[in-house]
Amino acid sequence: MTTLRISLILTSVCAVLVGSGLLTTTKTLALAGTPTGDNLLPATRQELARVRAVTAKYHDIVQAEADGYANINFFESGEGFHWENGVLFNATAAPEKPEELIYALVGNHLKLVAVEYFVPSSFEGGPPEGFTGDADVWRWNEEFLAWELDVWIWLENPDGVFAHLNPRVP
Repeated sequence: MTTLRISLILTSVCAVLVGSGLLTTTKTLALAGTPTGDNLLPATRQELARVRAVTAKYHDIVQAEADGYANINFFESGEGFHWENGVLFNATAAPEKPEELIYALVGNHLKLVAVEYFVPSSFEGGPPEGFTGDADVWRWNEEFLAWELDVWIWLENPDGVFAHLNPRVP
């Protein structure tokens, strides 16, 4: 309980510092963007923090491509542009190994906004295990016969960190 209280206090302090412009590091901005209304378990928040840490380098698309992610020329309104790493497709959804990165057009450049997990049904009958707790609601993609989960770790989603679409993305 003490750890949770300290974590909430630090999150609040960072949010105030970021809001005031006194603190502007990428890591802090990601922390400040963590949804607070989702009632996520502390373990889920820790997993999300690890995913942010692992994917921070992919704000640079060149780095994403160097690590095996490729532009699949797929855009979905409310989601964005998808870069996929087919090597990561398997029977599990490893939080620190998202199969897809999602970018949105901000001004005239692409910005990393979310990650997506994609588990083909040939590997599993039901939704895969994902993040701790039951907040990550997987959706069935009939077109690709796969389970999908969007995670909005780089752009706050008013509908929740695990919502499929983000109204902030055109």
